[in-house]
Amino acid sequence: MNITHARIVTLPVSDQERAKDFYLSVLGFEVVVDRRTGPVRWLQVAPPGAQTGFTLATAEQGFTPGSATGIILETTDLDGDCSALIEAGADVEGPTDLPWGRQATLTDPDGNSLVLAAQAPAGA
Repeated sequence: MNITHARIVTLPVSDQERAKDFYLSVLGFEVVVDRRTGPVRWLQVAPPGAQTGFTLATAEQGFTPGSATGIILETTDLDGDCSALIEAGADVEGPTDLPWGRQATLTDPDGNSLVLAAQAPAGA
């Protein structure tokens, strides 16, 4: 196998503009692609410089808003990012110390579950 990374993760949303605002304004992501092909809008966002982007897809594209779980975003400053997220209006739970490291959880406006995790300790 020669797989190097995940390129795109699909996040089901009900309103692409509202979701775009959350991911850009609250999480600091940037727009990678925003174009229409007929009635379908392909909207992809990502953290600056990231290899993996997130497509914000609607029910018209066959996705159920709020159904994504288990998406983990890694940070180099968990406490600082949690404070910034709370200031931006996000409902953040944690950070919590767990056997495998520290993490906090939050949801986007559609209820998609996100985990913000500190870098894993060596050997974890």
